[in-house]
Amino acid sequence: MSKGNSTPRADAVVSPGRARRSLTRRLAGVAMAAAVAAPMLAACSTGYEQGVLNIYAPTDGFDYIKQFAKTCTEESGGRYRLQANVLPKSADDQRLQLARRLAGNDHTLDLMGMDVVWTAEFANAGWLVPVPDAMAAEVEATNLGGPVATAMWQRPDDARKRMYALPIWTNTQLLWFRPDLMKQSLGSRKAPTTWDEMLSDTAAISAAGGPSWIMVQAKQYEGLMVWFNSLLASAGGSVLDPDDASKVTLNDTPEHRAATVKALQVMKAVATAPGHDPSVTQSDEGTARLGMETGKAAFEINWPFVWASARTNGATGDVAFLKDTLAPYASMLTDEANPPTDAQLAPINKKMRSHFDFARYPGVYPDRPARSTLGGLNVAVASTSRQPDLAFEAAKCMTSEQAQKVYAISGGTPPTIASLYDDKDFKLAYPMGDDIRAQLKAGAAAPRPASPQYQAISTLVTATLAPVGSWDPEAMVDKLADQVQRAIDGEGIIP
Repeated sequence: MSKGNSTPRADAVVSPGRARRSLTRRLAGVAMAAAVAAPMLAACSTGYEQGVLNIYAPTDGFDYIKQFAKTCTEESGGRYRLQANVLPKSADDQRLQLARRLAGNDHTLDLMGMDVVWTAEFANAGWLVPVPDAMAAEVEATNLGGPVATAMWQRPDDARKRMYALPIWTNTQLLWFRPDLMKQSLGSRKAPTTWDEMLSDTAAISAAGGPSWIMVQAKQYEGLMVWFNSLLASAGGSVLDPDDASKVTLNDTPEHRAATVKALQVMKAVATAPGHDPSVTQSDEGTARLGMETGKAAFEINWPFVWASARTNGATGDVAFLKDTLAPYASMLTDEANPPTDAQLAPINKKMRSHFDFARYPGVYPDRPARSTLGGLNVAVASTSRQPDLAFEAAKCMTSEQAQKVYAISGGTPPTIASLYDDKDFKLAYPMGDDIRAQLKAGAAAPRPASPQYQAISTLVTATLAPVGSWDPEAMVDKLADQVQRAIDGEGIIP
């Protein structure tokens, strides 16, 4: 994607924080595997060069990490040279490679891009250097509360929660809907604010001859955990006590049990509603996007990448309900050699919204604000680095406002720095920016359970919930609580 065409693109944010994870063993398992590989890694990477810093980053967004690493090197005045190294495509493989390097005491590993759910696991293993207090205070003052929360953890030897990484980019799901269908069938273009309203609106649209699917992510993978976590938090519940990661809070009080039941009731209702997506138990971000673009749904829960996808595919005639609206701009939108600028896209985006629009994540109760699970990436200084002070200097540069603007506008990854949401260039690139910011504030975002055993928790929860809708919500509560407790205790059999 060129610098000018800066709306979040279809391939920029394709999963919940790069959240396709099947590797589910606890830290002990990762460390054991890492230890086996440690001699080989140590043999080829025991040394380091003073002033040379290595950052390991995921494939998604790597080009922009590499680009800004050069900028930071130039701006350092010769204090350091930052080299970008790409990690494997799979989040599981990324995690395992980092664990192997850390267990092998690889001194050439200075900085690493980390999924937002790895903080507790890596911190407890002693693999992360805590962010200096002054730098942490600055990050807390300038960044949105949701992303900041993903970088915090309290190790057993910490007196309080500390920052163990620096947020570099983030993400949140929105409700995407068809206002044209709503106007025809309901007489109103107003997006539903709760899941019950969405189910009711869908039934009315279907009765009028419109589509009947609601697109979600319900396959047995991390996307299902994201959906459950968002509903649970919106209902006033949580998987774990945020101040005590050893305490399961799915059924420990009548209020928490009620919240879990309600979240499960919503999931079952969506998965079994009349005319529901027949492949809902295999649905992910890609199938959700296609369901909407092919006209089978009036509502979709997904990440912002779907906006650019609908615009591009609509311009080529592949999205029937956008074809007429975008036909006058087809040559501009499909010109890869000379893509349109964000200023040129702004009026097109406005016209699109009459047929394809966005709104905040729907709530569970009318009187309780919705909370949406966030994704994203943090940057941490590895305990193996022999140049931690320089590494933090580079990390500050890589997560700066200037850097995050590049990642957001060119790379399609929403920033964590609050002030960027008022930047005129950002606002052109992100017509949904105000909604994204609102959902990422403290108390609005729903971080996934912070635990060193998160991988096991997620895998056991999604295995228990799949296939979605085949269970009784009341009976499912205790099953889920039992599985989470087994994951925490290290007793769960990983499926």
